[in-house]
Amino acid sequence: MSDLTEAGFKDRTRLDEARATLRDAVAGTDRTEQVPLTAADGRVVAERVTAERPVPHYRRAAMDGYAVRAADTFGASDRSPALLRAGDAVGPERATRVHTGSELPDGADAVVMVERVEQVGDDLEVFDAVAEGENVAPVGEDVSEGETLYEPGHRLRPSDLGMLKSVGVDEVAVYDRPTVGVVPTGEELVQRDPAPGEVVETNGLTASRYVERWGGRATYRNVVTDDREALRAAVQRDLTKDLVVTTGGSSVGERDLIPEVVDDLGEVLVHGVAVKPGHPVALGVVADTPVLMLPGYPVACIVNAVQFLRPALKWAGNMPLRDPPTVEARLDRKVPSEPGTRTFARVRLTDEDGERVAVPTRASGAGVLSSVALADGWVEIPDDSEGVAAGETVAVQDWEWSA
Repeated sequence: MSDLTEAGFKDRTRLDEARATLRDAVAGTDRTEQVPLTAADGRVVAERVTAERPVPHYRRAAMDGYAVRAADTFGASDRSPALLRAGDAVGPERATRVHTGSELPDGADAVVMVERVEQVGDDLEVFDAVAEGENVAPVGEDVSEGETLYEPGHRLRPSDLGMLKSVGVDEVAVYDRPTVGVVPTGEELVQRDPAPGEVVETNGLTASRYVERWGGRATYRNVVTDDREALRAAVQRDLTKDLVVTTGGSSVGERDLIPEVVDDLGEVLVHGVAVKPGHPVALGVVADTPVLMLPGYPVACIVNAVQFLRPALKWAGNMPLRDPPTVEARLDRKVPSEPGTRTFARVRLTDEDGERVAVPTRASGAGVLSSVALADGWVEIPDDSEGVAAGETVAVQDWEWSA
């Protein structure tokens, strides 16, 4: 690693290329488990799920009204209503009251809406002719028995769980959530009450919570100091995980030891990415376990967590990887960008006379956590752009989207 240290980051890997390299290093888990529906929200389906019973499982009235034989209403109109008898059963020229969702009585094949019927004693005047099956939900209208509902890779939502319960599914096979060891590094880090020269540890906490939000299971480790043997032991301890994430010590300074440690244990695949903020990120593999080395500056750490940790978790957990939602806004002032570098400009959103406006919180400053914590999103500026002019319409990404 000495040559790299001397050279610095003169040659930075493009973001898309670095992400493709990471993709090749991440294998999807084949571990599965059966979980009850109450514990399945957000989990990823591992086996095809089919309906064990139809919905509805009986013929039901789709309207409040009267169950009838459709033939008995032939020709009925406002001027010439059909005359039927009200009762507890349906038969020739006999109808019975039903409510939305109730079982359709034997002998009935249609429902006349209640507002199109007038009852006088036991007599019914029906003002609408209905066809067979009208206002009736047949068996399996919503879901048929044996119908495929979800394929492997689908991430379950609360509405999915309701669907599964309705078709008789009580538990579902899902992939295990990918496991991640999160290791904050740096001799200056403390958990609270910092003295001069000390810094409160935030990156490991932030990264571990993102792991949980993005579908993984995080083990948030204690701070490891800038010592080769201590770092080596910390990485080796978590090689049983699906992914190891370190924070801090990923650049090329004297105390930036983690890339060298990973390279000694395995291989560093990428060191230095053309992304701002956050180019001192490194990607490696040790004993088939991907190792993501995030920068120590808080904003740089978050940017790279979104760009690398989030997709790695999705790939490891067999989850769909979707683009974050965006909203359009007018850029309040110019945001510069270095050609060849993907820039993520933090912005907050305001409203000016009914127009959504994106106001940059800070164009630089990878260590200014407030610039991202108080932002509403960021604007992604393409690699080969020199920036975005004031007044242009931009897409503001919600990077903290949990899906």
